[in-house]
Amino acid sequence: MKRLQGRRALITGAARGIGLAFARAYLAEGAQVTIADIDLTRARAAAQDLGPGCHAVDMDVTRQDSIEAGVAAAVERMGRIDILINNAALFTAAPLTEITRADYDRVFAVNVAGTLFTMQAVARHMVARGQGGKIINMASQAGRRGEALVAVYCATKAAVISLTQSAGLNLIDHRINVNAIAPGVVDGEHWDGVDAFFARYEGKAPGQKKREVGAAVPYGRMGTAEDLTGMAIFLASSEADYIVAQTYNVDGGNWMS
Repeated sequence: MKRLQGRRALITGAARGIGLAFARAYLAEGAQVTIADIDLTRARAAAQDLGPGCHAVDMDVTRQDSIEAGVAAAVERMGRIDILINNAALFTAAPLTEITRADYDRVFAVNVAGTLFTMQAVARHMVARGQGGKIINMASQAGRRGEALVAVYCATKAAVISLTQSAGLNLIDHRINVNAIAPGVVDGEHWDGVDAFFARYEGKAPGQKKREVGAAVPYGRMGTAEDLTGMAIFLASSEADYIVAQTYNVDGGNWMS
């Protein structure tokens, strides 16, 4: 039997990149999936491409009304939510002396508040159903350490790790397992934007930082979205029932904990 057969999953920020790879992998394992994204047009196109087991809903994780409407729409389409992946996130970088309050507020609103309040909305649904569930938050190797130009983003991902621990200890009373994945450097559209920040602040040629970080990974290359799907499937499956409040590194050996 497929590992997620009959399960219903909500994945935020899933119209592209890592979230879309998770949606594809979950469908292959027998789940129904709702893609939630601020870009509804792109989310609908992705859902249509993935087939009848996939749905799309509009969700802006910086707005409580949008979170609640998106969760309600996912429940309406699928009947329930058994699995949540909090994947929606933003990246930013700047020297400490150039960080703006507006940029800080914007990134914390998505990465921290968005994670917390989406988790809360889905947890309320899961608690009311009384059948448990699985919540997976997307952290980062950046949450394990500080980085000179990445203070705000690192702080948000450290907060996600902490939220995962607290929520995990709180919600396991309801048989809701909360865990997290900490990717390393993952190639794709997202990292093109990251590379541009480093090109600006470190005076590097476009693509240079990307080549450097890929070469520095012990495995020998940057990760791909597909490198993360095995852990996402495992943490959503019954095989992870006894795992609570943990953050797993999937980073090619970049960080050991």
